[in-house]
Amino acid sequence: MADRPVSPRARKLADRIKEIVAQLLDTRIKDPRLGFLTVTDVRVTGDLQNASVFYTVYGSDEDRAGTAAALESAKGLIRSEVGKQTGIRLTPTIEFHLDSVPDTAAHLDAALLEARRRDAELAALREGKGFAGEADPYRRPEDDEDDEAGDR
Repeated sequence: MADRPVSPRARKLADRIKEIVAQLLDTRIKDPRLGFLTVTDVRVTGDLQNASVFYTVYGSDEDRAGTAAALESAKGLIRSEVGKQTGIRLTPTIEFHLDSVPDTAAHLDAALLEARRRDAELAALREGKGFAGEADPYRRPEDDEDDEAGDR
């Protein structure tokens, strides 16, 4: 799915919502289930009706599940505070999504390490080996002339 160009107003609102949510989570939300959380991105639809807040949690799967439950229970407070601080006529609905970027990055790092290991293995096997045939297996124009002279 290609990213659509976002209007400047939606981009500004998304940045403001990101600041408000991060501040609320740091100062006003005191849920013990809330883990070590980072708000990574906010995306607002073009009609400014829906906001998707992406976050990451440092810790185990239990910490992620607890944080998701805490965010879900605090959604009303966060939405009302966003409405107060932004001053727009219709406050967007807020959805929280666990950001998969860190997991994807870890998977890519593991794949790159495996590729590097296999390249080193192949380089070790290739050490001291030669070509199976001639060093240059391609025919040259002068070779063609020699073949024609030998056929006559």
